[in-house]
Amino acid sequence: MAVRDRNALLAIASEVLDSVAPRFAEGIGAPSAVQKGRGDFATALDLELERTLSEQLRERTGIPVHGEEFGGPELSSGTAWVLDPIDGTFNYSAAHPLSGMLLSLVDDGEPVLGLTWLPLLGRRYAAVVGGPVYLDGNPLPPLAHGKLSDVMIGFGTFNLDSHGRIPGRFRFDLLGALSRLSGRMRMHGSTGIDLAFTASGVLGGAVVFGHHPWDNAAGVALVRAAGGVVTDLRGEPWTLASGSVLAAAPGVHEELLELIDIAVDRETARRTTGDRTQ
Repeated sequence: MAVRDRNALLAIASEVLDSVAPRFAEGIGAPSAVQKGRGDFATALDLELERTLSEQLRERTGIPVHGEEFGGPELSSGTAWVLDPIDGTFNYSAAHPLSGMLLSLVDDGEPVLGLTWLPLLGRRYAAVVGGPVYLDGNPLPPLAHGKLSDVMIGFGTFNLDSHGRIPGRFRFDLLGALSRLSGRMRMHGSTGIDLAFTASGVLGGAVVFGHHPWDNAAGVALVRAAGGVVTDLRGEPWTLASGSVLAAAPGVHEELLELIDIAVDRETARRTTGDRTQ
């Protein structure tokens, strides 16, 4: 896909998101309408916005859409939009302003466009991979080399007693390890915000425990466009199939990865010995 085509698609996607931003803003505080699992739900606005955005994107670009609520085409090959109509749904339902709309274009499994719209904060982040990142239409400078002790880090939410893909105990250990080097941990409750803030330099990095492409793809595209480093929590190159995201400015990413390696070693030892008291 030519860069010229990507820029044209970015402009169309921006117009489409702009067209529903007033509806997003007026629906703040929408209650749960569809229960999707423990602690996970969708509002009626999630469903409405996904239908509206998907229809407009298909009509204007001819490209299919894979959304959080209604699914879509397989993403490892071909070209598709990946959409999260409301990221930070719990925040949104509670009338908390840290929520937004995430949209990316994935080409043969790689996010090549990223858009994060935060209508309640009045911010619009957009980029074609290769940069620059645009904030409200203005280009941002590339991310500078940084140090963990000097920056804020976005950290994913967790339940200490959870035993899922990435156990709560490991997340707690990692939070503790990070706090020894930085007292500037931030838990926003929105992956899209953590990654957009990382791409713009507000945060030095973000630790993301989720694995869904609609949560991660847009922000990964933004951070890459900004010159940041993106892997999973073990330092492997990030892909749509990755189970986590570690995104940060150069320098900060290396320090984060070192800390995570220590936390992983401790978790592995704990599982091996059966010791749950440390």
